[in-house]
Amino acid sequence: MAADRRAEVTWLGELQTGKGEVTLASSGSGTFPVSWPSRTEQPDGRTSPEELLAGAHASCYAMAFSGALGRAETPPERLEVTAVVTFVPGTGVTTSKLDVRGVVPGLDQDAFNEAAQAAEGRCPISNAIRGNVEVTVTATLES
Repeated sequence: MAADRRAEVTWLGELQTGKGEVTLASSGSGTFPVSWPSRTEQPDGRTSPEELLAGAHASCYAMAFSGALGRAETPPERLEVTAVVTFVPGTGVTTSKLDVRGVVPGLDQDAFNEAAQAAEGRCPISNAIRGNVEVTVTATLES
């Protein structure tokens, strides 16, 4: 079954001097200020489309990786995923770098890395941006 999720934005003013608010409407999780400077300079307490994309990518990838490990009968005890999304004004989003650290009994570093790379191909957010954005995965198995 398909699941729709909704976010809403109200923007006031011109691009570089204006400001807005993004509301995560489906979940009711909150309303967050956004601005052009939060994309290209310091966030100063505001978010950006790229930070929201990083959050979506990290959480999607963590779920895809956890699911793959479970199907392989090596479920993780813990996965910690960081996504760093790079925005270049005039060009757009250029990279999303995933860094995953995990505790997975029964796997060595090589098997963890292989599984981490394969899981990226199962992540719907990776699949949505692939071809437009360079996606990389760095994987570290912890004991």
